Amino acid sequence: MDQVPAPHLTHLLYLHGFRSSPQSLKAQQTKAWFAQHYPNVVLEIPQLPPSPHDAAQLIQSILNNWPQLTMAVMGSSLGGYYASWACSQWQCPAVLLNPAVNPARDLAAYIGEQTAWDNPEDKFFFKEQYIEELQEMDSESLPTTAPLLALIAKGDEVLDWQEMAQRYHNAHCIVLEGSDHGLTREFAQYLPQLGQFLYALGKPESVPPTAVA
Repeated sequence: MDQVPAPHLTHLLYLHGFRSSPQSLKAQQTKAWFAQHYPNVVLEIPQLPPSPHDAAQLIQSILNNWPQLTMAVMGSSLGGYYASWACSQWQCPAVLLNPAVNPARDLAAYIGEQTAWDNPEDKFFFKEQYIEELQEMDSESLPTTAPLLALIAKGDEVLDWQEMAQRYHNAHCIVLEGSDHGLTREFAQYLPQLGQFLYALGKPESVPPTAVA
């Protein structure tokens, strides 16, 4: 009997962080890397609305139309929080890049008018009601059997790396000794490892051991 080929990634959703956009450096690096190495993978990088509730609806509208067994998510910072939620809802593999652990707490100080990192002329209003919406998306207590890989930088100047490592202690973690919140210098270096993990849908042979880099 012929051996059935193992399934591989066909659809990937990239979720950017707070005040970020699909034009962010990591988003564009991910897009270029997959276009070069896995051009048949459908990669979608939507502009997420300021409202977490609206962001959840947008994520839902995308993932509900994708093949659950061969899709995955990748998220950075607040996008990592969303990706963790999506992972728990759809049981799909996820890669988290310096993921926000408690954005309801951390973003309370940002209520009011905000500007986008990539385009300071692009402004939006972060409403008080969004804090409750973030709390509703907390997935820490939700069971998940899907593979998770977290890339965490000890040099993150925005989020506490120890809090991230503790939250995702059951995930496959790569902890960088330095770097920064945006993984500015290191992300491209780790893209092949993250891409292999996603393409193989987090199967054991593709999962790197927990490590400090």
